[in-house]
Amino acid sequence: MLGFQFHATRPDQDRRSPFERLLELFTEVVTHTSGDVEEAMDWMRALDDQHNLTDPDYTMDDFFEELKAKGYLRESTGTGQGGMQLGSRGEQHMRRRALDQIFGNLRKGAQGKHSTRERGQGDEPTADRRPYRFGDKLDQVDFGTSLRNAQIHHGPGAASGRGGFRMTEDDLVVEDREHRSTTATVLMIDISHSMILYGEDRITPAKKVAMALAELVMIKYPKDTLDIVVFGDDAWEVSIADLPYLQVGPFHTNTVAGLERAMDILRRRKTPNRQIFMITDGKPSCLKEADGYYKNSFGLDPYITGKCHNLARQCRKLGIPITTFMIATDPALQRFVSDFTEANAGRAFFTGLKGLGDTIFSDFERNRRGRTR
Repeated sequence: MLGFQFHATRPDQDRRSPFERLLELFTEVVTHTSGDVEEAMDWMRALDDQHNLTDPDYTMDDFFEELKAKGYLRESTGTGQGGMQLGSRGEQHMRRRALDQIFGNLRKGAQGKHSTRERGQGDEPTADRRPYRFGDKLDQVDFGTSLRNAQIHHGPGAASGRGGFRMTEDDLVVEDREHRSTTATVLMIDISHSMILYGEDRITPAKKVAMALAELVMIKYPKDTLDIVVFGDDAWEVSIADLPYLQVGPFHTNTVAGLERAMDILRRRKTPNRQIFMITDGKPSCLKEADGYYKNSFGLDPYITGKCHNLARQCRKLGIPITTFMIATDPALQRFVSDFTEANAGRAFFTGLKGLGDTIFSDFERNRRGRTR
């Protein structure tokens, strides 16, 4: 006799395969090791010895072989002693996992574009109709409604001289469309030594946010641009593929160099919608001048902060808002960020590491509704 067999519901039961369970843990570990696969593998073996993560039917060596077979890992191509490194699929999986962790409530958009408040000759159809205006495109015309208007206004046999059909410009009705615009974003990440001081790992959450933001742009806003700038004693660009490997250096915080590099990038972008996101936990403490570096790690140096304020005002004149995500709680530093934000007319969020991702997500979505000019 045909039928169904039922069993007790066990919501607490982990139905993932051994590979899937270990992959989640391995991805978290390799994020903390800044993409050092060999070190992450040693950590996984130590965790397996301590917590019995595997069994004789599926060992840790089996897991590593499957990672390699599926493209998450590959043989190192450098001039060192060989070993393993992340493959392209492994790097993408890290970004996807960061996206799920930080922006887990998002779903892929239809065409990865964002709407504006402008109407007219856009590219996203709406249900609204309006009279024809000079410059409207032919494919916007609602011919059914326009023909009906012509018959109502002029009759089926209008006095056209030969009793034919007549339609005027006043009969035309067009489909209103919503403008879709693109945005150029530069994400600045502080990699100064303070990102790992005082027993707090701040660089790992910052990297997770950067990877999630990169994946969000590529999936939901494919026509937008996202550039990554890291800043310590100096500032330089890194690619999205480099994000898992970012490490803190023995650097001061040259916020000025980071802002100058971000502005140079955005000047080259052919869109009126430009913005800077900056993740930092330390005060600006360094400048590069013609005769070398000017550094002051003791308190807020007025000479350095003044340079920061000047750049904030320049960005304001260029129409580039700066959103600063401050992950330090020192009152003096928070006052500096408040003054910096006021000079730019941008946004500032004073947040702990736990809420950093949610804060960036909510503000990022608001900034995506850029203006068209």
